[in-house]
Amino acid sequence: MNAVSATITPQLIAQLLTEQGAAMNSLIQEVQARLIDLVSQGVVALPGFVFAVIILLLTRSGANLVRRGVHKLAGRTLKSLSLQSLLVQTSYATTWVVGILIACIVAFPDLGVGDLIALLGLGSVAIGFAFQDIFKNFLSGILLLLQEPFSLGDQIIVGNFEGTVEEIALRSTQIRTYQGELVVVPNSIVFTSPVQVMTGNPQRRTDLAIGVDYNTPLPHAIKTLFDAAKTVEEVSQTPAIEVDIVGFGDSSIDLLVRYWTNSEQKCVRRIKTQMMVALKQACDQANISIPYPIRTVYYFDQEKYSDNLLN
Repeated sequence: MNAVSATITPQLIAQLLTEQGAAMNSLIQEVQARLIDLVSQGVVALPGFVFAVIILLLTRSGANLVRRGVHKLAGRTLKSLSLQSLLVQTSYATTWVVGILIACIVAFPDLGVGDLIALLGLGSVAIGFAFQDIFKNFLSGILLLLQEPFSLGDQIIVGNFEGTVEEIALRSTQIRTYQGELVVVPNSIVFTSPVQVMTGNPQRRTDLAIGVDYNTPLPHAIKTLFDAAKTVEEVSQTPAIEVDIVGFGDSSIDLLVRYWTNSEQKCVRRIKTQMMVALKQACDQANISIPYPIRTVYYFDQEKYSDNLLN
């Protein structure tokens, strides 16, 4: 311990403190230089970022102007509402893409158009895996708008949902149900699922079943139902009304009244009620019975019929 203590002299301690101070000063100077360099770079890049923000703000206003202009132009030149919606949405998205690219070039002057294209190409694979569902819905939306299996205002059935198409966006299709609920269905589901377009034609047929008593003369029943169906005002006479016998039921002979109406759901529902009232009144006036279900129950004497009893 005495030998070690003897080697540590005041000169050595002073030398160590001097070296540590020099190292600390060097580190402080390097940090200051880096901070000054960052501040200078920030001051140099600040105008570019400011102009980029201005370009993005102008892009937002320009995209809205483009959307309104394309909407007016498409409304005058195109009859299809779906194609109008496609042009409006693609023009709006394209304006935003162009504005963002210009803002990137202004904010980063060293980044050229070729570099941006290469960057987009390299990132497309990763982006594709990360957002494959979004891109799938996007492409399905474009195909739906181009092929137009249905258009805005049509009443459709997709899966368990039925209602009126309010909007076909690039990502989803919005359906307003008859109960007033809004259902947003991804376009990929709409594109790959069977879609029943209820208003695909101006008219729709309704099949209304009715049963008559077995004692009823069938020609008389058919004529009575046919004449009653013709009295409903909103029933179309072309195609003609049909009354068919479809089977022998448990307690009645089953007939089917087929008639055509406007294809909208509200018309179908309203006219069906009117048709049921007219058929019931006609049957009452013609003394045609619409029977209740009949069940016959047989009782037997278990003591007399004892086949299943052991002797």
